[in-house]
Amino acid sequence: MPPSFPQVYALDGITPVIDPSCYVHPAAVLIGDVIVGPGCYIGPGACLRGDFGRLIVGKGSNIQDNVVIHTDPGWDTLLEDDSHIGHSAVLHCCFVRRNALVGIGAVVMDRAEIGEEAMVGAKSFIKADFKVPPRTLVTGIPARIVGEISPERLARKTQGTQEYQHLTIRCLTSMQAAPPLSAPESERKRMPPFRHIK
Repeated sequence: MPPSFPQVYALDGITPVIDPSCYVHPAAVLIGDVIVGPGCYIGPGACLRGDFGRLIVGKGSNIQDNVVIHTDPGWDTLLEDDSHIGHSAVLHCCFVRRNALVGIGAVVMDRAEIGEEAMVGAKSFIKADFKVPPRTLVTGIPARIVGEISPERLARKTQGTQEYQHLTIRCLTSMQAAPPLSAPESERKRMPPFRHIK
């Protein structure tokens, strides 16, 4: 069992929805109209604010540490299935299509769309209304298209997303609050290797 519930807050009578097969870290914050689909991972420090509009997180997606997701009044922010959102990214009133990746520290602005299987490079800035075509890589400030996604790069992205899907299961089954040790054990274990999910 996970150590405790995440910080979940109802607002104006609307309570976040978290599928039971998700792992949401207790230090994550979900407010209002947030819907998290099956098998998702939401890391510590993530903040999903559904206080102006709806936030939808599709099946198998991962939202890593310190990610901020928000939207404008009357708009949804949508992450389709298998979305991969890197550490400290900021998504505001945007659309991330199936199996896309938003890199570490990237910012995606209002009504921008990250196409299916596309990738946003780390620290990139996606300006408002920008459309990233499917299976393309964008980088920079502001971001520009730098090329197509090769099958090898897409396979690495898919493996990374599967690693987070496996981490979801590991966290649900084995994470627990514990006091620190004062020294490492003599036969200290290592974390298990990645295993593909069938």
